[in-house]
Amino acid sequence: MVLERPAPCLKVLPVDAKTETEELDKTKNTRSASGRAVSEASPKRTRDVAEPDAPERETRDSDADEQKPSLLGFPRRHPYVSIAILIALLLAAVALIMWWLNARQYESTDDAFIDARTIAVSAQIAGRITDLAVTDNQRVKAGDVLLRIDDSDYRASLEQANAGVVSAQADIVELGAQIEAQNAKIDAAQKQVAEAQAALDFAKAEDQRNRELLAKGTATQQQAQQAASTLRQDQAALDSAQADVAAAKSQVAVLQAQTRSAQAKLNQAKATQDQASTALSRTTVTAPVAGRATSISVANGTYAQPGQVLMMFVPDEVWVKANFKETQLALMRPGQPVDIEIDAYPDRSFHGRVDSIQAGSGTAFSLLPAENATGNFVKVVQRVPVKIVFDKPPGVLLGPGLSVVPTVKVR
Repeated sequence: MVLERPAPCLKVLPVDAKTETEELDKTKNTRSASGRAVSEASPKRTRDVAEPDAPERETRDSDADEQKPSLLGFPRRHPYVSIAILIALLLAAVALIMWWLNARQYESTDDAFIDARTIAVSAQIAGRITDLAVTDNQRVKAGDVLLRIDDSDYRASLEQANAGVVSAQADIVELGAQIEAQNAKIDAAQKQVAEAQAALDFAKAEDQRNRELLAKGTATQQQAQQAASTLRQDQAALDSAQADVAAAKSQVAVLQAQTRSAQAKLNQAKATQDQASTALSRTTVTAPVAGRATSISVANGTYAQPGQVLMMFVPDEVWVKANFKETQLALMRPGQPVDIEIDAYPDRSFHGRVDSIQAGSGTAFSLLPAENATGNFVKVVQRVPVKIVFDKPPGVLLGPGLSVVPTVKVR
């Protein structure tokens, strides 16, 4: 089956529409002719009108080019601004690098404060305070009087102890004299022993001769008996003299024992004397070192008890206790220089050096140290106390607890 293409339909215009179309065509032809005539008649005018438009188009083109952004995002008509900004960025980058190179040479912390070994001045004896020689925050030198306690009872005790020492010394002297006298008696007894020994020797010889004569018949029995009796008497005298020497020597031993006892009493009396003297000296409380008396809690007339804190004493020797993080200690060593900023004196700079680093973190020596072996563990960066001393006396009033910012040069 072949489909036939339909024939094109021709549109038939009405008479009025056709007439209007012809009139429109005539009008267009007329306008075109008049336009060509005008153009041919006045070419100079056309050029005059066209020429001013060319510079304007060039200006607009150049303005458009200048309005295009440059590499830094600024208009091309301001190249100096772009250069200046580029230089500023380069300088900022150089400054940042230099700052980083300089900052890496230092370690700093604001967890630092002034520290000192404060002294609690307390009473060592009981008594009433008669003279408070210092006032709050007064500076004193080592050995200066801080306060005095009534010493009348302690002076009496010292005098009594002195008397006991004198008495003990007198006893020792007396016993020494007795020993010397006894030694003299021993010498006399020994001489008597020598005399008795000589008499005994003579009696023995006489007795021997009388015995021989009696045997020969030239001596009587009475003479022999008399010689024997004399011998026995001289022997008894010698024994008595020797006994006297032994008795004298034993008496010396007794006196020497009494002397040792007296010496012990003397030592005891001297100890009592020293104790009384020490107690008397404690009635005057002096400054142990140079520093300042502070936090005074007593006044004249206060009755002090042994161990009672009377005031606090802050020595002149102070230092900085800086708690650095453990991650800041890799390059820190004793002797490194330190710049010290004290909040109380913001306009002054102080210098010191690292004295020592504590052998352990601060929490390890706290009252309740952390026990990581129990419970859940959370790692926390620990802080380690570092002692920093001043190169020279600060020359200003510094007390424990003042805030400090130390900066240690570690490279």
